[in-house]
Amino acid sequence: MLQIIKWILFLIFFMLLGLTAYAYLGPFFGADFSAPLHDITIPVEIDAQ
Repeated sequence: MLQIIKWILFLIFFMLLGLTAYAYLGPFFGADFSAPLHDITIPVEIDAQ
């Protein structure tokens, strides 16, 4: 049982390491993390009586 927990912690550590590396190195390889810069307006109809 302890062996399974060690493997799970090992995998979680490397997944977090990979996610951190992707966040820092992603823009150098073409990943765009910026938010869209245009406004989105949606009309809302309120059905109040």
